[in-house]
Amino acid sequence: MKPSTAGWVFAAPALGVIGVFFGLPVLAALALSLTDFDIYALAHLENLRFVAFDNYLNLLRNPLFWKALGNTLYFVVVGVPLSIAVSLGAALLLNSKLGVFKPFFRTAFFAPVVTTVVAVAVIWRYLLHTRYGLINWGLSALGIDPVDWLGDPHWAMPSIILFAVWKNFGYNMIIFLAGLQAIPEDLYEAARIDGASASRQFRHITLPILGPVLLMVSILTLAGYFQLFAEPYVMTQGGPLQSTVSVLYLMYEEGFKWWNLGNASAVAFLLFVLMTATTSALMWLARRRGIE
Repeated sequence: MKPSTAGWVFAAPALGVIGVFFGLPVLAALALSLTDFDIYALAHLENLRFVAFDNYLNLLRNPLFWKALGNTLYFVVVGVPLSIAVSLGAALLLNSKLGVFKPFFRTAFFAPVVTTVVAVAVIWRYLLHTRYGLINWGLSALGIDPVDWLGDPHWAMPSIILFAVWKNFGYNMIIFLAGLQAIPEDLYEAARIDGASASRQFRHITLPILGPVLLMVSILTLAGYFQLFAEPYVMTQGGPLQSTVSVLYLMYEEGFKWWNLGNASAVAFLLFVLMTATTSALMWLARRRGIE
């Protein structure tokens, strides 16, 4: 048996599972997005009609879709850099020779990642409560008026961004920590001998070597943050004034609240196109900078 044939034989079971549980559902959802599949079609398939790209055109004419898209982009543009910065900062602290109790802090920082989103979101709702929340209690102790964190359209999305960064930064921190530990110490020692400051060592040694790791973390974080759903669903239900409705939240409401499954599938594929375009642009920029 040829090596290439043997490779396909060994990969066939995994490819079969991927095809059945991923490929077929994706194709089915794509077909669904070209129909007006709704609760009436669920009752009887004769009510199903082929509408081609009408679902996509209607979404592009829907102000709520553009509102949800704007909210999602706001969440991504602010949340992704903040999450990466916090993750890298925590990794640098844990990798520092001056750090103490590293195993404890590594576990403490990673703990939010493995906790249930719904459980910690409920806790954060109480922390952000206008009258009884711990955060507003601290602000009142400083003489600052309470803030309606989840009831004010100007503060609701920043509050969700803060929660999402706290919830997810530990995962990227572990990846950054592995990348930092792979950097040879000899490079830093040579730089110190040449008189390079800590900031220059970070800019000319740490960041260039961490380039591929940073690219991978950016793509993973982008993909995760574009799929914003659980946080607004638990904390704000898309409010106030639809200021926290995300594209995925809109897809959920179209599909499982109004039972417009054709529209929901169209929303899913528009989000897929947006994520693909953003990731491709990031990869193109990385290649131009020589990061592979």
